[in-house]
Amino acid sequence: MNENFIQHLWATNRPMAILIAILIVVIPFLVFYLVKAKREHPKGLIAAALSNMGERFGYYIMNAVLLLFLCSKFGISDKAAGWIYAVFYFGIYVLSLPGGIIADRLQNYKGTIISGLMVMALGYGLLSVPVFGDGGMTGILVFTCFALLLIASGNGLFKGNLQAIVGQMYDNFEAEAAKEGPEALAEAKSKRDSGFQIFYVFINIGGVIAPFVAPLLRSWWLQTKGLAYNAQLPRLCHQFIENQSSMTATDLDNLAKLTESVSNGVIPADQMAFCQNYLEIFNTGVHFSFIASVAAMLLSLCIFFFTRKKFPNPVKKSKAEVVDYTPEERIANAKEIKQRLYALFAVLGVAVFFWFSFHQNGQSLSVFARDFVLTDAIPPEIWQCINPFFVIILTPIVMWIFATLSKRGKNVSTPKKIAIGMFIAACAYIYLTFIAIQHNYPSSKEFLGLSEAIQESMKSSPGVLILTYFFLTVAELFISPLGLSFVSKVAPKHLQGICQGLWLTATAIGNLFIALGTTMINEFPHQWQCWAVFAAFCLISMGVMLGMLKWLEKVTQ
Repeated sequence: MNENFIQHLWATNRPMAILIAILIVVIPFLVFYLVKAKREHPKGLIAAALSNMGERFGYYIMNAVLLLFLCSKFGISDKAAGWIYAVFYFGIYVLSLPGGIIADRLQNYKGTIISGLMVMALGYGLLSVPVFGDGGMTGILVFTCFALLLIASGNGLFKGNLQAIVGQMYDNFEAEAAKEGPEALAEAKSKRDSGFQIFYVFINIGGVIAPFVAPLLRSWWLQTKGLAYNAQLPRLCHQFIENQSSMTATDLDNLAKLTESVSNGVIPADQMAFCQNYLEIFNTGVHFSFIASVAAMLLSLCIFFFTRKKFPNPVKKSKAEVVDYTPEERIANAKEIKQRLYALFAVLGVAVFFWFSFHQNGQSLSVFARDFVLTDAIPPEIWQCINPFFVIILTPIVMWIFATLSKRGKNVSTPKKIAIGMFIAACAYIYLTFIAIQHNYPSSKEFLGLSEAIQESMKSSPGVLILTYFFLTVAELFISPLGLSFVSKVAPKHLQGICQGLWLTATAIGNLFIALGTTMINEFPHQWQCWAVFAAFCLISMGVMLGMLKWLEKVTQ
């Protein structure tokens, strides 16, 4: 009976079948992380991680579909949608710097975080409204961008400050351990990297489920109207509505075939009316998914609000520790602070290039999944769940490897881990370079001009995406959570919020240029050239990191 149900679900609703399978695998890992955090880490880590998980779940619902949603609703090019996405992504991270400054100045991290969650809930609420215009979509696009600005602003108040609180937890944790002796202090310090990895995993528990929400709601809404999902049809519908005379014979033929296929073999009498109707139904389903984002923000708000007494306040703590220093001590302290900040900015420079390469999951890799991968049964947005899924199941392995090396006296420093991560990220794009050469892939723009039959014959298997995301996920585990840990180590106590904001600002700068990936995959004559650019950036960054390794290790001792 169960086997028949699974077979039926796989045949009729493959995304739902995959989601159920993922949940079956993920739940034991969730229990493992909860138990580990409760036994070995500071009180409050679980509450902070759960609050972050709720916010990230709501965020990734929107993030998974944003690029393709902008294209399908407004009929804009991949390039234009890519730059809107990039500026939004830039805003999310760069606004963490003023968010950190606000919390530091007001000495109120918790109130700032609560305000951020409320602003984000408002932004998602505006996005959930299915507004369409008959005479043009410019005003609605401005409205959409305003909603995205609210989400970015709220995220700036939330993200870096919650990370600063987690960093302060470990400062307090280590201070308590120091009272018990050097061995206890060393043991407590060894927990910081793994603590940030656990915190990071909870981000991805939300992220692994979120990409399914919009595609499932969209497909359900289409089915209620007697229609089916097709990733390429919105682009062709927009072309037909805006200027059907400019469409090639191949495009018109592809449109007719896809129209018939999503309508259960029925050929519409009025192609124009069908295109307008399909676009509205298609995008309304996506709008409905943002209601789930609002609910996730409110859930995160409740978790944080009712557990806020467990969290320290970094600024208040640092003020309690203020003492009088001699002039010589002041000079020595100033020198140490400068060295720490120099080390921070050096690592931030490398992080810029990592995020420029890594966050292609919402840019060129989404375009690649939509156009070059066999994704008929599984919408391209859903493939973004692979990355957080790998984060969840690979984190214990990475933690075990680092712990084993540490016990053997072969501890790998955080800067060295980041350098290794850059090399692994390069491997992902080297792999894609070889795939593109093997299949002789042209630009995405040229590829979409081919007949549907030729496109289908040239597409890669989903295994290409899975292996690519595997490499990128391992690289992420070596860089992102450990980067947060590195910042918490080198940041002066009175600048915790600002320094976490600087880390996110470096991420923002990398994200500002991620739209170049969409431009390259559409404009470069050969697709392999696009992936080679990312591979080169990662390898150069690795070399720079290795060149600074001894100095960085000295500063973080």
